[in-house]
Formats: sequence, structure tokens, C-alpha cells
Amino acid sequence: MKIALVSPYDYGVPGGVGKHVGALAHQFRQSGHEVRILAPASDGDADDQSDGVYRIGRVTPVPGNGSVARITIASPMWSRLSRRVHQVLDAERFDVIHVHEPLMPSLPLAVLMAGAGQAIKVGTFHAYRESYYGYYYGRPLLRGVVRRLDGRVAVSRAAYEFVSRYFPGTYSIIPNGVDLHIFRPDVALPALYADDRPTVLFVGRLEKRKGLAYLIRAYERLRQELPEVRILVVGRQGRPGRRYMRYVREHHLNGIEFAGEVLAAELPGYYRRCDVFCAPSLGGESFGMVLLEAMALGKPVVASAIEGYQTVMEDGVQGRLVPPKDSDALAEALLALLTSPARRRAYGEQGAITARAHSWERVSARLLRFYEDARDSKDQSRLHLAPRELDDLVGLKPH
Repeated sequence: MKIALVSPYDYGVPGGVGKHVGALAHQFRQSGHEVRILAPASDGDADDQSDGVYRIGRVTPVPGNGSVARITIASPMWSRLSRRVHQVLDAERFDVIHVHEPLMPSLPLAVLMAGAGQAIKVGTFHAYRESYYGYYYGRPLLRGVVRRLDGRVAVSRAAYEFVSRYFPGTYSIIPNGVDLHIFRPDVALPALYADDRPTVLFVGRLEKRKGLAYLIRAYERLRQELPEVRILVVGRQGRPGRRYMRYVREHHLNGIEFAGEVLAAELPGYYRRCDVFCAPSLGGESFGMVLLEAMALGKPVVASAIEGYQTVMEDGVQGRLVPPKDSDALAEALLALLTSPARRRAYGEQGAITARAHSWERVSARLLRFYEDARDSKDQSRLHLAPRELDDLVGLKPH
């Protein structure tokens, strides 16, 4: 098959959807399919498609959901963006057009509104929010876009419940994946941290909703019981990161170290180095890709008990889930694991099982079957499975 993978987000900046799209492209090509990626990108020449990426649209940073989305802002019908989309679709004649976050401005909308002959159109919904005015007030216009999809996918039950609240219909739950060839236990350790200090790892953008402030507060208590403990922070810093770093410096929290943004090839080594992985996010997460990455290296996880993370793990199985915004509970859970090698090992073994169930090989194979079903029956008569049945089908349950 000739497959287009469409992302609304800047492909030149690391992010969850971009990693998802890149991993799918790799797996599909390994299976013998021809793949093109369509995305805005700030990291290359728009006319260079040598890497299989069509860079379409100018990137504009837009705040939202406690983060900043780097997307295109243009009319999806009458603009240079729309003309370029038509050119690409006419030239490539795809069999499948798989649009990620199909209702995001503006590239996904332009692709879906352009039409594409007999191509199967599939949409994957990644996001989770408590509510969203954009969907609420945009429903009259966006319903027509949703109807253009021949198949709908949500990456988790949380994502499904969010999008189906505004656009009811049949959705298959097919999760994010993890690359077990990259995130494996024998990767090299980062040279700067190759010591034996007990280490808690945080990986993510240093934004408020990722909850780093609560991990910093937990450290202030944690070091009273375990003075040698280290919190290792990996992620793009930006303005919020500088504020965190200033707070740490002014309060002499010397056990908190900021590694900054690291190369993708080096990231697995940081997971291997830690004793416990911590994800103290406040909300707005539909899944937990970083949790899976840590589990792939057999690391126990302490995370906030938010819907997206509960999709990936259970309290007392792969680690501990604690109430969000509770630095005391976070400190207690971390201390219990840091002082119990046996418990860390047991949680890590269960996490490794969960990670294997979410390998990209398995996830991509499910999507290829989904494409075939959608192609065989555009009215989706063969896709009518209830969400609970789909959970079992795609292996979302950790054990």
C-alpha cells in the first residue's frame, strides 16, 4: 500500500504525535509499504522530500491545554497551504491517508477537505482534555470533516471518551507504542551520571502541566530521609525551565540536576540509569508514552493517577499511582521504592511485560489490519466493536 501519514505538528520539534508518526512510518516501510509524511516542519527545505517528508505550511506556536502547539494557521480551502496539499495528493495517489488529530488546524483539515480519489481516510485522535470549547462550538462545521473519515481510531479510552463526547460514533482503540529495539536494557549509560547515586528520572517538556514543581517539592522532603538522592530532569527547558532552575539554585537544592534536551539516541541511556521513573503530570494526558519507555527498560514508575496514565499502568503492578498535585504522596511513593530493591525489581518485571504488549510491531500490524477492514467496507460494517471489546483486542490491559 501507499500510505500518507499526516500530522498537524511541527515535525522538526520532538513531540508525542511526531514520534508516533515517525515510528509508524518506519514499521510500515519495514513491512514493504511505501510511506510519505505530511507535516509542517521548521527544520528543513520545503522542497526537499528525500527523507519521505513533505514539509507543508508555516509553523505558528499556539498556546493550549497547558502547552504550546506548533501548527499551521491558514484556510484549509483557499490558501497556498490548500493548493500545496492538492498538488501532493494528485501526484502521489495514496491508497491510505491516515490523519493524526484530524480536527486540528490547519493541515489535517486541508487534507481531509481536499478529497483524494478512492483513498481510505483514517483519523487517529490523540488528545485528552476535561473539556474543549473548540470542539463544543465547532461541532456544526467539524461534523462534516469527521464524516469524511472511513475509520476512526483513539489511542486510549481517555482519548475515546473525550472525542466521542463531541463526535459520537464507532472508534477503535489502538494505543501508542514503544520501540523495543531502541529502548532496551543494554544501552549505554550517560557518562556524566554513571555513578551509583539513587536517581529519580523525569522526562518531558518543562511545562506547568507536567508537574515538575511537585516533584521538586517532593525532593525537599525526600532528601531528609535519603540525603544522597538525585532528581535528574531531562527535557527542553525554555522559559519555564529557567524558572525551575532558578528556584532550585536559590533554594540550594543541589540534588536536582537538569540535563536539558538530549539526543533521541541518548535518551534510553537516561532511563537505564535511573532507579525510579517519575511522571507527576497534572492532567491533559491521553496516554503515557514516557511510562512505556521506562517500562521497556524494566524501570518501576511513580506517576499521577490521571486518566491517560491509568490507561498504561495500574497502581501496585508496574509501580505506584498517586493523586496529582500531592507532593507528600509523591515523596512517600518514591521513598518506598528507592529503599526497596525487591519492590523495584517486581514492578520493573511487570512493566517490561506491559511494554512488550505495546511494541510498535504489534501496534503497526493492528493498524494495517484496520486499513484493510476500512478498505473492504467503507461503511465500517466490519469495525463495529464496542470500546470494552477493543481494549481486550489491542492489549491495552497491562496484564
